[in-house]
Amino acid sequence: MLDKFVQNAIEDASATVRLREMIAVLRRREVVRGMTPEKLRLILEDLGPTFVKLGQVMSMRPDFLPQEYCDALMKLQTEAKPLPFSVILEVVENEYSQRWKQVFSYIDEEALGSASIAQVHRAILVTGEKVVVKVQRPGIYEVMSKDIVLLRRATALLKIFNKTPDVLDFNMVLDEMWAIAKQEMDFLMEADHIEEFADLNRDDDFVSCPKVYRKLSTQHLLVMEYIEGIRIDDFEGLKARGYDRSVLGRKLGENYVKQIIEDGFFHADPHPGNIWVRNGRIVWLDLGMMGRLGNRDRLAIRKAVFALADHDTFEMKAAVLSLGIAQGRINHAALYQDIDTMMTAYSSLDFSSLQMGELSRQIMNIRRTYRLSCPQGFSMFARGVLTVEGVMRKCCPDVSFVEIFAKSLSLDFKRNFSWRDEIEKAKREAFILMRKSTQLPEQISEILKMTMSGQTKVNLDVTGSEEPLRRLDKMINKVIIAVLCAALLLGSSTICTTNMTPKIMEIPLLGFLGYLIAFILSIRLIWDIQRGK
Repeated sequence: MLDKFVQNAIEDASATVRLREMIAVLRRREVVRGMTPEKLRLILEDLGPTFVKLGQVMSMRPDFLPQEYCDALMKLQTEAKPLPFSVILEVVENEYSQRWKQVFSYIDEEALGSASIAQVHRAILVTGEKVVVKVQRPGIYEVMSKDIVLLRRATALLKIFNKTPDVLDFNMVLDEMWAIAKQEMDFLMEADHIEEFADLNRDDDFVSCPKVYRKLSTQHLLVMEYIEGIRIDDFEGLKARGYDRSVLGRKLGENYVKQIIEDGFFHADPHPGNIWVRNGRIVWLDLGMMGRLGNRDRLAIRKAVFALADHDTFEMKAAVLSLGIAQGRINHAALYQDIDTMMTAYSSLDFSSLQMGELSRQIMNIRRTYRLSCPQGFSMFARGVLTVEGVMRKCCPDVSFVEIFAKSLSLDFKRNFSWRDEIEKAKREAFILMRKSTQLPEQISEILKMTMSGQTKVNLDVTGSEEPLRRLDKMINKVIIAVLCAALLLGSSTICTTNMTPKIMEIPLLGFLGYLIAFILSIRLIWDIQRGK
């Protein structure tokens, strides 16, 4: 019992120290003078890895933050000060429980990259194979878990002071961020991702990923094949090797569409540093953060692209609604109008110049307006598409990602189309329709019986009726307050005619309290009336 008490005291003291550090950062960045997108980005970078990761997740949620903030947070720097080489060797030896020279003949002291969660070094195995070693920063899990606890406490306080419902619960963002962070901190999970990705793309001659040395990898240490290639945005290097950028860009777009539409398992952070070219093949790196799309989400995305191509507002509305869960009443007429306005903007646009990422943003903004919650998979899809489109615009501006997307969907439809399946489907639907038709007279008879006996109930949902009802509700509330004020005044005046004790300034205490409450309610009523004007 005493040990637990001491442990809790230590944890509380640690949380207090961390809270002071956060407050110091907010003071240094002068947060009381207002917030801008750039200032928010700098604050999150100063607060450390937890908040950098939080910012990266929030940059994928335009349904939570204004677009300019999302754009700023996408620039968050993940580079961190490299750990001393002695610390790296200590982690390696702790993980293997033996001297590092028994596994590696050489480890480069200079880091290839140093991020907030891990650090990467080149190395050579004792068997002579060139590899990279990804080493997790010691204690990073504990630091991030403490920050999560503090953020949850802050969220609970915000809920107490702010009762306004929102489309996105901040706890949901924290859950999403923590799930992604735990994915990236569990290197065995990243190894699973790499092997799953390799298996899904084993038949693609133009795509690969690093080989994982599973026996040498642990939860905090990942050993992978060293990739000797060229970054996708190193145009001079690509030209020197004789690569055609348009061919590379098309292969990149086709593979990313395959990841989304066919596999439902896609790279969630496809920036140029994670896309390399080796021997004419595109090599995907850093597969720690991967997105998943279920069949329902992929079907909705297909529906949205076909609706855009056909300028079908009704189908686009159905796609938008199927991509989330309504958090309240939806004004369907207004939703249809907003989607129709968005579709009109694309009606005269050349399909090849359409940006899929921008379209995803607009859909997410509409979802935010109409309080449609956004699943994690779709938010990661939106950011991934936006990023890969940016890469393709730099690498091969003459290749359209959305055309590749649409072509892939049509090919997928043709590949999966079967006359036999369609005929069987038509038979089933005809049988169901016939069976329901035979039940129709019985159902009509039941409705008539219920109507004649007064048991029929009709529910009407009149679009646009919410605002008048809300105003009527406010009006009734004001009338009730006015009646209460009058009752309190009359009751208090009656009490004042008696000799009831105790008294304040020769006025019975009960009567005085009645006058005071009536005065406060009157001030509030007058304030509400003036504000309403």
